[in-house]
Amino acid sequence: MNTKSFDTPNAVIYARVSSVGERQSTTRQIADLSTYAAANSLAIDKIFEEHISGAKANKERPVLNECLNYCFDNEIPTLLISELSRLGRNPDEVLANIRLCKEHHLNVFFQKEGLSIYDRDGKVNPYLTIMIAVLSTCAAMERENIYYRLQSGKRLYIENGGKVGRKVGYRKSRDQKMEDYGEVLKKLRSSRRIPLRDIATCCGVSVSTVMRLKREFSL
Repeated sequence: MNTKSFDTPNAVIYARVSSVGERQSTTRQIADLSTYAAANSLAIDKIFEEHISGAKANKERPVLNECLNYCFDNEIPTLLISELSRLGRNPDEVLANIRLCKEHHLNVFFQKEGLSIYDRDGKVNPYLTIMIAVLSTCAAMERENIYYRLQSGKRLYIENGGKVGRKVGYRKSRDQKMEDYGEVLKKLRSSRRIPLRDIATCCGVSVSTVMRLKREFSL
C-alpha cells in the first residue's frame, strides 16, 4: 500500500474557467489558492490553467489530464482547487476523478467547500464521497435551472416578435457536432440505457436535439 507522507510541502494548483478571453479569468482562483498555500506552508510546484466547460467529459479536458498525470508522476501530495465545480459539473465525471486521485493517494483540497480527500494524517475522509455526490448533484441541478431560465427567456422573446435560429443555409458539420455535443453522444453510447430526457437535462440541450443526434449518429 502506498503510504506517501503528507508532510511534503509541495502542492499543485488547478484553475479552470469556462470561456477564453477577458470575460472570465483564472487570476482570482490562483490568487486565493496561493494565499491558502502560503498560510499552510505549502510550496506551489506548478500551476495549471484551463479554459473549457466543466460539462466536458474528463477525456476532453487535456489540461486537467496533464495536471493529474503530473501530480501522479512527480508524487505531488496535494492538489489545490478553488471549488468542486472547477473539477467538473457532471457528478459521474467528478466522482471518477476523485476515485482516480484516491488510487494514487493524491490529496485534493476544495477551498470553497473546505473539503479534502485525506486529513493531515493521511486518513481517508469517510464522508467525502457522499458530500461530493451531493454537491455535484446540486451543481447539475443549477445547470438545469440555468437552462430553464434561458428557455423561458427565449419563449418570451419569441412571443414579443423576436426571431431565433441560424441563418438560412447554415448547417453544422459532423465534426462540429461531435465537438459541441460530445457529452450527449457519450451518454447515448453508454451501455446503460439513459432516458433521452435525462440526457437532455444533464447536458443542457433540448430533447429534440438528443433525438436528432441519436438518429444522425445511428445510436
